[in-house]
Amino acid sequence: MGRWGDDGGKQQLTLQDVAELIRKKECRRVVVMAGAGISTPSGIPDFRSPGSGLYSNLEQYNIPYPEAIFELMYFFVNPKPFFTLAKELYPGNYRPNYAHYFLRLLHDKGLLLRLYTQNIDGLERVAGIPPDRLVEAHGTFATATCTVCRRKFPGEDFRGDVMADKVPHCPVCTGVVKPDIVFFGEELPQRFFLHVTDFPTADLLFIIGTSLEVEPFASLAGAVRSSVPRVLINRDLVGPFAWQQRYNDIAQLGDVISGVEKLVELLDWNEEMQTLIQKEKAKLDAKDK
Repeated sequence: MGRWGDDGGKQQLTLQDVAELIRKKECRRVVVMAGAGISTPSGIPDFRSPGSGLYSNLEQYNIPYPEAIFELMYFFVNPKPFFTLAKELYPGNYRPNYAHYFLRLLHDKGLLLRLYTQNIDGLERVAGIPPDRLVEAHGTFATATCTVCRRKFPGEDFRGDVMADKVPHCPVCTGVVKPDIVFFGEELPQRFFLHVTDFPTADLLFIIGTSLEVEPFASLAGAVRSSVPRVLINRDLVGPFAWQQRYNDIAQLGDVISGVEKLVELLDWNEEMQTLIQKEKAKLDAKDK
């Protein structure tokens, strides 16, 4: 039994084969798992990367370690560092890129069953993917909750405060209002549990720009049926692609955007992608004026 496992001598699948399956409408229930790698091309900084403006902005707070930003105990003592990050990532500062619009095109063509994202930048929504097609596994800035009375608010309500470097407070009870980003030890959003039905019914899985290291998100890669092709578009081999590849696993390694572009070319969707991107860019330009 080789590293590919014993798949009865079946032919190794290629990206070209997957493009054919999509074109022939043989794959119509596509599930996507996306991570930070689809957002870095939009310029989203990693709060852990020394040298990034965000990292420097956080340094002034003498955080014991970077992850403390997402710990409730720390947040209740000092919410300022988290809101520094929030100000940077609040919807409106960054724009979707080619990879986001590819996922939007999948949706427009009626092929996207669900997009599971680890990202908290909200760029999937900005790209026009409707919230009912999204599972924001680590939460969202689109909504916020009072940490005291648990009232829910639209995230937009507190945009002014966050941009003015003020900690937002509840208009009802004056408790600190926290955007609905999942902190360590918090439950994942209810919607995450859609995976129980989504993954067994999927007929194609894309895994794009994620290290597959954070649980329980990472385990979902193994939740599709073994007959379902899994396509990894990523810098490196990760998760089951590194240690237990199936004959119908495809790894398109290297730059994420280049990998998506290659797939778009094989699908012959180049023109549609350009049209969609131009249309959406014009919309965002008009909004920014």
